[in-house]
Amino acid sequence: MKKIKIEIKWGLLFVLSGLIWMIIEKALGWHDVNIEQHATYTLLYAPIAVALYVFALLDKRKNAYSGKMNYVQGLISGLIITLVVVILTPLSQYITHEFISPAYFPNVIKLSVDKGMMTQEEAEGHFTLVNYIQQSLIFAAFMGLMTSAVVALFTRTKG
Repeated sequence: MKKIKIEIKWGLLFVLSGLIWMIIEKALGWHDVNIEQHATYTLLYAPIAVALYVFALLDKRKNAYSGKMNYVQGLISGLIITLVVVILTPLSQYITHEFISPAYFPNVIKLSVDKGMMTQEEAEGHFTLVNYIQQSLIFAAFMGLMTSAVVALFTRTKG
């Protein structure tokens, strides 16, 4: 456990930052009155997510590898962070949709139906906590893998 303490810390910080981002989105109306902009503006979190991985791998390089880290060490560290995030994803989705933004699903269902993107039944079947948890698990795993692979390239040291 001590060997992955840094990764656990950064995985927890990543999930916490995501929850804070959800609070910001909700406060800006992206879950209700400005829900049409949600899909676009939620992408603003991407640089924050990448920055967290950069800081995490720099922390690992400095404090676990005495300033020298190769690509594989960085990649493994990033993948452990991703695993922590994936494990916590169902909880963070539950917190988001039950406490931070409980009206999100009814709002996005209404928007989808009003815009003719889906029928009421399709939207109600698609926009559910279970579906969002499943989609978030896949997205977190895939993006974590991709981010880890790229960030490890930039945080490795030569020699």
